[in-house]
Amino acid sequence: MFILNAQSLRTHSFPERAFKKLTNRYKVGKKVEAIQLGLQDISNRREALGIKNIGEGTSTSRSAQMLQDLRRSTPHAEEHVVVGLENEAYKLVNQLIGRDQRRRVISLVGMGGIGKTTLAKKVYNHTQVVEDVYMKIIKQICSSTKEQVEMGEKLQEHELGDFLHGHLKDNRYLIVLDNVWSPADWSCLAKKSSNDPDCLGSVFPDGGKGSRILLTTRYKEVASHADAFLDIDAESYLPDLKELGEKMVDKCNGLPLAIVLLGGLLSKNMSHIEWKKVHDNMSAYLAKEGQIAGVMTMLNLSYIDLPSYLKPCFLHLSLFPEDYVISTRKLLLLWISEGFVLQQDRQSMKDTAEIYLNELINRNLIQVVRTSVNARVMECRVHDFIQELAIEKAKEHNFIGTNIVVDPHLFPSSSPSLFSSKSRRQSIYSDFERYASIEHYSTPYLRSLLYFNLGGICRISQLDFITKCFKVLRVQDLEGLGIENVPSIIGELIHLRYLGLRHTGLKMLPLSIGNLRNLQTLDINNLKRVPDVIRKITNMRYLYIEEQEEDDPLKIDTVQNLQILSGITFNQWIRNNSSKLTCLEKLKIEGRCELVEEVEFSNSIAKLHSSLKSLYLKASDESSIPSLAMSSCPHLCKLDKKGRMQKLTETFKFPRNLSQLTLEACRLECDPMPILEKLPNLLTLRLRAGSYLGKKMHVSADGFPRLQILQLLRFK
Repeated sequence: MFILNAQSLRTHSFPERAFKKLTNRYKVGKKVEAIQLGLQDISNRREALGIKNIGEGTSTSRSAQMLQDLRRSTPHAEEHVVVGLENEAYKLVNQLIGRDQRRRVISLVGMGGIGKTTLAKKVYNHTQVVEDVYMKIIKQICSSTKEQVEMGEKLQEHELGDFLHGHLKDNRYLIVLDNVWSPADWSCLAKKSSNDPDCLGSVFPDGGKGSRILLTTRYKEVASHADAFLDIDAESYLPDLKELGEKMVDKCNGLPLAIVLLGGLLSKNMSHIEWKKVHDNMSAYLAKEGQIAGVMTMLNLSYIDLPSYLKPCFLHLSLFPEDYVISTRKLLLLWISEGFVLQQDRQSMKDTAEIYLNELINRNLIQVVRTSVNARVMECRVHDFIQELAIEKAKEHNFIGTNIVVDPHLFPSSSPSLFSSKSRRQSIYSDFERYASIEHYSTPYLRSLLYFNLGGICRISQLDFITKCFKVLRVQDLEGLGIENVPSIIGELIHLRYLGLRHTGLKMLPLSIGNLRNLQTLDINNLKRVPDVIRKITNMRYLYIEEQEEDDPLKIDTVQNLQILSGITFNQWIRNNSSKLTCLEKLKIEGRCELVEEVEFSNSIAKLHSSLKSLYLKASDESSIPSLAMSSCPHLCKLDKKGRMQKLTETFKFPRNLSQLTLEACRLECDPMPILEKLPNLLTLRLRAGSYLGKKMHVSADGFPRLQILQLLRFK
């Protein structure tokens, strides 16, 4: 605007031009001053609210260059001592010099700092590899003329791709690519040549001469885009000082970088007292000596590389205790309740959350502890140093405060920390009574409160302070805490989305629970009775109420968003109109079933034909489980039956897509195999104790066309 005004002044006389120029400059100066005041106000409010600059914590030009330097490696960099890795190196050398004449891409996959690059260097400089491959490559390179080298320096990217392909296709070659970060990076490195009709789809051609590409990466997804890969798992290394040393090495979980830094720290003082101090608080000692920075800098690369939707899920791991085995079922439901999981078309949020989990596993940020027979992750944990990173980043982003309260008898080196007014999430480890006695009015905006029982018995008589102090609480999980009763004022927590009360010994819930209209997950067991107010919680999606002591009526057919219903009794179920539960995917029915009419029960299950994927029927008495025609549920893929059955359903009555079947305590007298072997898509069959009373079972040669897992448990 100032430039436009200045241009128009050229038609005026000099006095007019001078006056108006001063006037315009004054106006522009006032506008600039107003903008500066506005920016200063924004800056002040940003600091008051704890909001960081856009891009803060990510790579600026300087930090990006630093990170790039960290990612670089040279095959001839000095390695002081390489301990272990002999078996892995042997496997790799055999793959590199093997007789397979196809071009192979061999990937080393593992978390940052675990030794991928070190192993690659060790193999790169291995005598057998040098003798078998390098001498031939050197001869080819030495034959290049000066003109060819100068020409290569002038080539564009696609021309260079054509040149490399043409130069390599008739030769045997070995290429090492260190720290490939994404499938897109691999695709860029190995993209097609632009104009070579004989190109086999890559700059790195398969000339049938035994060529090899060795790459290292943190992500299994990258390796799957290439060829076979070797997963470098963390192992335990080398036993008064020896015993302490072993324990500290175990805490490193086989992370070589951490072991090297720890060794340097311990070598300064060989006294048992000093080693014991380091053992009791390894992270603090490494940080004090400036050693942990090296570990964290390397691991920080993995955090920076996370997409935005995975970062809150990763930060959430900071709430769990060290070395804690995490139930993935709970973890996924917590992520959903926190609002971390984005709604995807035609996909449940729980399925989306499971995809997030697998992405973090593939990035080696979460370790798998236990899987199901169909390879789904059931339990997981976080490496100690990865968790240190999560805690550091969570505090940096005000995701959590310095808010962990622990039992001083279990953790003598720890002490309760002051709570931050910015804290949104808190974890309590064991000593809940101690936590309840602390003043909590400094954290009125707390969103999540998690309790972890790490040993011993802890009981609490009053929970009123939670409702009084944390009015905007969304997640409350008190699993394992002995609770005498839940106060009726819990109904005032209108923002609550997740309520976990499993293994608390609680027998009754107040009727005010029906006021929690935003509740999505209720996880509780062993109640004397479930209050008949669940019907009011129309946003409920995941309801776990297993092992009820009494069989009182329970209306749930108004909860039309329900996706998982676990623990409803047979009598409660048939009193509901199941046709309204159009989103129900997983159903577990248990309890007494002697008064249940078979046709009525079968029809109630058939009404779930458009959504039901998993069904578990568990009878608690000697009566038979009602038979049902499951063929009307085409999406049913998992079926569990525990209880007496008069006879096995005919093959045609089973759902065609059934892939998992478990039978237990069915007391079948006729051989079930002639029926079960005809199920076309059955992958897993488990016949457990009491499922069959006979002495023999017969399977035909062409039976079970797709069966992968067969479990026969406690047969006589």
